[in-house]
Amino acid sequence: MNAAIVGLFCLVALFLAFKFFGNYLDVKIFKLNAKAPVPSHELKDNTDYVPTNKFVLFGHHFASIAGAAPIIGPAIAVIWGWVPALLWVLLGTIVWGATHDFGALVLSVRSKGKSIGELAKDIIGTKATTAYMIIIYFVVVLLSAVFYLAIAGLLISYPAIVFPVFALMGTAMLIGILIYRTPIGLKPASFVGIVFMLFAIWWGTGHPYPMPETSFLGTDKFTWITILAFYGFMASILPIWLLLQPRDYLESFQLYAGLILIYLGLFFTAPHFVAPAFRTNIPGAPPLWPFLFVTIACGALSGFHSIVSSGTSSKQLNNEKDAKLVGYGGMLAEGSLGILSVLVCTAGFATTGLWLKHYASWGYASGLGAKLSAFVDGASGFISHLGIPPGLSQTFVALIIVSFAMTTLDTSCRLGRYIISEFGDQQNLPIFKNKYIASFMSAGVAYVLAIGLYGGKPAGILLWPLFGTTNQLLASLVFATLTIYLLRKKSPTWPTALPAVIVTITTLSAMIWNIKEFVTAKNWILALVGGIILIASLVLIYLSTVAYLKEKTGKQVKRSI
Repeated sequence: MNAAIVGLFCLVALFLAFKFFGNYLDVKIFKLNAKAPVPSHELKDNTDYVPTNKFVLFGHHFASIAGAAPIIGPAIAVIWGWVPALLWVLLGTIVWGATHDFGALVLSVRSKGKSIGELAKDIIGTKATTAYMIIIYFVVVLLSAVFYLAIAGLLISYPAIVFPVFALMGTAMLIGILIYRTPIGLKPASFVGIVFMLFAIWWGTGHPYPMPETSFLGTDKFTWITILAFYGFMASILPIWLLLQPRDYLESFQLYAGLILIYLGLFFTAPHFVAPAFRTNIPGAPPLWPFLFVTIACGALSGFHSIVSSGTSSKQLNNEKDAKLVGYGGMLAEGSLGILSVLVCTAGFATTGLWLKHYASWGYASGLGAKLSAFVDGASGFISHLGIPPGLSQTFVALIIVSFAMTTLDTSCRLGRYIISEFGDQQNLPIFKNKYIASFMSAGVAYVLAIGLYGGKPAGILLWPLFGTTNQLLASLVFATLTIYLLRKKSPTWPTALPAVIVTITTLSAMIWNIKEFVTAKNWILALVGGIILIASLVLIYLSTVAYLKEKTGKQVKRSI
């Protein structure tokens, strides 16, 4: 089958979903009100709470949630065949993933920009707070640690992207000043930023900057991880308008350009799928259900997105009506990336034999670096058919991946600071409310997980197998929280109640399977951490069920929203 036709069908489906299902959620479910007060105006402080143009905020939100995960997850999941992977990315994004992100954003905006953990206390009860915080903090810190490692590896492998990546930081600060501290305005500032960004890409292609294999900090990888951790710390303490928001906004133009070029390359080459439509009996692979869903994770549904929606995005939303574009539209844009990952990794190889070199067994398919390299090679191959030199194409695709990862990294470090500060507020521990200490605990703990070795592996990589299931468990809990909220507001609950049940069953099954495998392999660290997360999840499921039944029967828990 022609992959270009399939890709075009998917893009049309995403557009129609935004127009029709997005409108249904806007009008019938969440009932957005353009005149409703929003925290960016009510609590404006020009540091975290900043009223923001909806297109700038869309760029920040999309860049923050995308990361490398929607590339890696689908790139691994195609081992079960391109049909199940593509169906889940497309349908999961439209019906569940985008609804989840949209709902978390709306709920936070209507609650003075509170995080999803704080909202759980208000909706489910105070007993839910600690369990929620454990899961959220684990997701954020582990994601930061693994992205330290992934970005460091790409900067070493593709030194031509070093200059564009770091030049953009200075450019972003300039653009932030132009937009918020001068009368120049958004469009001229955006033009200046895009010109600088294109120059940096062009210069970087001809002027690679490889890190010396050893320096006063240690190896090249250790040095890059240290630099990235320092950047994460700075991004979490500086005013959001000065670095994080304009950097993510400018990065989004790279991401749009990358998506457009790769899709154009796909349509121009019109390749056929070389991967099987369905595949069973894969050596070493877990069963398709439930692992297809937790493997794809961010490509279709991600609990991490609720942390972004309720962490940074809700504090910048200028008008409640903008939530549809930012929340629902942002996830559809990420879904288009997940779809592209499926198509690149199943139609980007010349033969089935070459595809099997990457996907002969689960061991071959599940490597982080290998899948990123497969995407870079396949996507740059598509772009090169448009007449762009192969070397420049490869550099550009690698830059896109690092850009995705960097935007998620800086946002997750800032989110970690918010989580620690909220914990300090809940437990009456003023030291944790200090933004410098909270930022250090966010970026610093992730740094320790990235450089700390256990059994010869970085601790972050060792714990990574727990990310997919934990991330999906968080999404199921967010759906449960949204369901109780909608019940209170007398709105239809089916868009959130149905996924709350199905995703909970699926991810609990995957977590229990994983813990059983960890115990069998005597991997006690993973078994212990997985067990703690499982217990926290079961506590939250119980508390959510009790709160739902009380709301249903009219015996409401104490409410503040």
